[in-house]
Amino acid sequence: MIRPVAHISDMSPYALAQLNPPEGKRFVSLSQNESLRPPSPRVLSAATKAMASVHLYPDPDWSDLRHALSKLHGISANSVLCGNGSIELIGCLAQSFANEQNAVLAPGHAYPFFRTAAQLARARFDTAPESDARVSVDALLAAVQADTRVVFVANPGNPTGTRIPRADLIHLRHNLHKDILLVIDEAYGEFADHLEEPMFDLVERGDTVVLRTFSKAYGLAGMRVGWGVFPPNIAKEVRKAMNPNNISVTGQAAACAALEDQAYMRETCAMTARLRDRFRDRVRNAGFDTPESFSNFVLIRLGDTAKATSADRFLRGEGIFVRPQAGAGLADCLRVTIGFAEDLDFTAGLLEHWATEI
Repeated sequence: MIRPVAHISDMSPYALAQLNPPEGKRFVSLSQNESLRPPSPRVLSAATKAMASVHLYPDPDWSDLRHALSKLHGISANSVLCGNGSIELIGCLAQSFANEQNAVLAPGHAYPFFRTAAQLARARFDTAPESDARVSVDALLAAVQADTRVVFVANPGNPTGTRIPRADLIHLRHNLHKDILLVIDEAYGEFADHLEEPMFDLVERGDTVVLRTFSKAYGLAGMRVGWGVFPPNIAKEVRKAMNPNNISVTGQAAACAALEDQAYMRETCAMTARLRDRFRDRVRNAGFDTPESFSNFVLIRLGDTAKATSADRFLRGEGIFVRPQAGAGLADCLRVTIGFAEDLDFTAGLLEHWATEI
């Protein structure tokens, strides 16, 4: 019998959304935090044009994309690494800076792939308690151990949707030992950029990485393009763990085109925020507990695991698929991606009906 190595055998598969619609029902997925609308029309044009070059390997240095990001965000192009989604960068960071003798730390309800990345690196995965679905910087600092080497935080958080103020992140960085790498995952950062609390400047310290993605606000989830700002010493090591041809020719062209249409992206964020806040207000008025969200989804607390399971089953029976959150330590919660207004209204109405039946 061919046996896997022990640390892989001991892992659970990463939990993907289960999308099996009932027969005869209209299928509505509000489970994957995808954009509520397609990307800018410029993307289709650029990607179609790039198809003429797909017989060639893509640019392994993402030169056009890095320089476009540099111009937009006022960062050095040399500080940018691009990944096959930010998920690739998360995994490579863990593998480059942690091993079986180290620990990776994250908030208690953090993005579940942080745990997977730690397990792939054979590192111990530690968590710090959150308060009311909000990251506590003091709890993170208290959870740091002598062997902690990487701290992951998502801001805004997934699946909570809440965010950590800039002052708190600076406090966290200043109080972490200099040999601990802080990784700030801003996959939903564009939805909070209006607050004007950028974090890219922390990278200049040499001990912090800030990640972003094109999957959410830019609507390129299917293209798999992520990026981050890295100190030179960190970038040098991470590149060793990365696929050298990780983003396709069309993916790079699409991302560059998306960056050119900032007005479209901001409009997407504004539309999403309006629908999100309206949906949240309605379910709150129906008696559901929902934290304030700075993302393209809403977390709904159902009170206990049994109620969350019951509500999820009821919604699925009507063709509405949301995301249970047991994997993030929130078994009493469901996460609802912001989609079309009519789908959100239908979902809210179903939840209101379910609440009267239990």
